[in-house]
Amino acid sequence: MFEKIKEILYRVTGKKDITMDTDFIKDLNFNSFDIVKLITEFEIQFKVSVPTKELWNIHTVRDMIEYMESKGIK
Repeated sequence: MFEKIKEILYRVTGKKDITMDTDFIKDLNFNSFDIVKLITEFEIQFKVSVPTKELWNIHTVRDMIEYMESKGIK
């Protein structure tokens, strides 16, 4: 899952130095539009829906992986 998320982040940001603790706002300088765009990419790739209220609890790559795993996606 980590590799897939790194691939999506690379396509969205062009950055390769992604770790489990990469913060979408602090490290990647995402604004709210960027986060929505990223979550949309995750939804398409993983065929999952991320409700807006849950979106604001996902700050890092680790958070995203934990969220996906909590939805049964591996």
